[in-house]
Amino acid sequence: MRTFILFLGILTGYCVMDSALVSAQSVPEIQVETVVGCLPRLPPYVYGIYDKMFAGTDARVLWPAPLDNSQVIAPGSYTITGRVAGTDIQPKALVIVKEAEQPAPPDRRLEVFDLDQVKLNTDLHGHNTKFIENRDKFITGLAKTNPDNFLFMFRNAFGQEQPAGAEPMGGWDSQETKLRGHATGHYLSALAQAFAGSDYDPVLRADFAKKMEYMVNTLYELSQMSGKPQTDGGNYVSDPAAVPPGPGKSGFNSDLSAEAIRTDYWNWGKGFISAYPPDQFIMLENGAAYGRDSLKIWAPYYTLHKILAGLMDIYEISGNEKALEIVKGMGDWLYTRLRRLPATTLLSMWNKYIAGEYGGMNEAMARLSRITGEPRYLEAARLFDNTRVFFGDAGHSHGLAKNVDLFRGLHANQHIPQIIGALETYRVSSAPEYYNIAENFWYKVTNDYMYSIGGVAGASNPDNAECFTAQPATLYENGFAAGGQNETCATYNLLKLTSSLFLFNMDAGLMDYYERALYNHILASVAEKTPANTYHVPLRPGSVKQFGNADMKGFSCCNGTALESNTKFQNAIYFRSSDNQALYVNLYVPSTLNWTEKNIILTQTTAYPKEDKTRLTIKGNGMFALNVRVPHWATKGFFVKINGRNKRVLAVPGSYLTLNRRWKDGDTVELNMPFKFYLEPVMDQQNIASLFYGPVLLAAQENEPLKEWRKVTLNAEDISKSISGDPEKLEFNIDGVVFKPFYETYGRHSVYLDVTLKQD
Repeated sequence: MRTFILFLGILTGYCVMDSALVSAQSVPEIQVETVVGCLPRLPPYVYGIYDKMFAGTDARVLWPAPLDNSQVIAPGSYTITGRVAGTDIQPKALVIVKEAEQPAPPDRRLEVFDLDQVKLNTDLHGHNTKFIENRDKFITGLAKTNPDNFLFMFRNAFGQEQPAGAEPMGGWDSQETKLRGHATGHYLSALAQAFAGSDYDPVLRADFAKKMEYMVNTLYELSQMSGKPQTDGGNYVSDPAAVPPGPGKSGFNSDLSAEAIRTDYWNWGKGFISAYPPDQFIMLENGAAYGRDSLKIWAPYYTLHKILAGLMDIYEISGNEKALEIVKGMGDWLYTRLRRLPATTLLSMWNKYIAGEYGGMNEAMARLSRITGEPRYLEAARLFDNTRVFFGDAGHSHGLAKNVDLFRGLHANQHIPQIIGALETYRVSSAPEYYNIAENFWYKVTNDYMYSIGGVAGASNPDNAECFTAQPATLYENGFAAGGQNETCATYNLLKLTSSLFLFNMDAGLMDYYERALYNHILASVAEKTPANTYHVPLRPGSVKQFGNADMKGFSCCNGTALESNTKFQNAIYFRSSDNQALYVNLYVPSTLNWTEKNIILTQTTAYPKEDKTRLTIKGNGMFALNVRVPHWATKGFFVKINGRNKRVLAVPGSYLTLNRRWKDGDTVELNMPFKFYLEPVMDQQNIASLFYGPVLLAAQENEPLKEWRKVTLNAEDISKSISGDPEKLEFNIDGVVFKPFYETYGRHSVYLDVTLKQD
């Protein structure tokens, strides 16, 4: 008999019942409002009416997902019929379409702390946390790297001699690989972050400073060569729009072999910088597709984004002006080329599978405009608009700006960075459609495409592990690709989007997601003893993670983002309001915050998530609102003590609790949030579920591959009665099978279970 799993609230704790015990009597019709042109945002969970014992439980509803906004082009009303998986229930929603303007998006009200303002600490018992363990693996690995290896292909492209000891890298940065140079961009960002976060070790910090300066100086010298004569009086092409084919060639090609690569940098246009010549950029304009032969390309703007982002990270963290000059030069180069192209060409370019993947070039250009105050870079950012996904068509009729999902079936990590760029474009331009794009995307992707670890890609339909499923809310039907799920760099980018959105909209659901993905994917993506890390994270029965790049010499995309993820764990633990009148405690991580703008030091002492409490100690004096996150799963209570005395509070799971007072030196705040076991099912097959304990995903430890989902039987009224073990070690047992945190799982595992619920 199929198990029917019901939910307790949007992004809150979950309640699981067996269909033999509970059958819904009805799900009342709901009513939502929207404005003309914008599809309504329908709640994924709807209040259900059951028998008296289970009254008030919400049910996951699967709603139709239109491909346009034709239902809302005029004022009026209409009814949508959804379904609850595994039942005959068909909830209805009455949609009221009003003639009104969309509500104005929020202003950015929070700011991040610099990485050197937050220090990771050992836990309450003096043990290194998983954050420190993983950080140190990467910090140690970065310290051992030779910068000349990351510069090798740049020098190669410009025809320069290699210094003694320089070695080419493997993987996607090898001689003939069309994406070479991408790891260098991640390396630049990681060096900047490692420099900022390593003030606990002056020797390390000095080493990272030296590496940063060397990298920037070399790249600056190369960029200054481009579009200038090789010798006095020699021929050259300074105009980026007039770059000719390579010497002796009638057309452009992507041959990067040692024998065929062009190195005539004097013809490449002023300001150009890359680890390969400009041909791939020009070939994309001319319609080239993704492929391996010399008439195909990979993703030139993807690589460029990494390089420019890394240079801007170094500029903002260290103040290196040369780093900014390189970015400005290449920004001018691409702006000169792209602004001359018809909108139809741009639309075609940015919708080409892989070839048109531009990472977050719109983010980079908008960021450059914000840093420099130059409006041409904001215009350049808008040239990267993915018109189809953002706006539906050239007339901007619908798309994400109007809450229409057109990213279904598309390559996930090709599009998530574009959404981050839309939000940065909003920050600089204040154009509301860009905020709506970002917020609508986040809501849809986390509700309709998310696996339990926080990852979002891995489709069996289309048959591509890096794509969203063909239809929203169909992970069971169209997900769980045999090739794996949850590309790690896609989750890296979702975390960037999530934290950036939170600076505008302090919705606790954003940080609930952030905690989920951070603990259960990013922490879980690193090998036990080295900085090797995952590309895809397989979630099928009896899977095993594959870790790569332990020596940092052969990077994939996810190996690159891992350099960044593991050198900035402290970046979202705390945020401050722009006026320095409020502090947000988002994550419960042992750490010390130096709030220099307020002359306050806050120390967080905890063993979380191996214990369900934390203590905040304040050094300094001042009036401010302390906002602490009440996690969505904290349905057993959230208890507060201030200076050892119980404080009566109304703490709602999935919200922030505000403690506003004049704080004095030595004040303490103790937070206790009892953990509970709960199940999170796949939205369209509710007997297939993951087991959580508080924020931690528990994985069954397997000895061999499995052909079917691991079956477990749990107590219907209280699943904890079926689970034994040691909460302080986060190690549990169900029917003789060991369950451990996914982030401490290095062998075979089952993340999803086939759950049967029975009464005692």
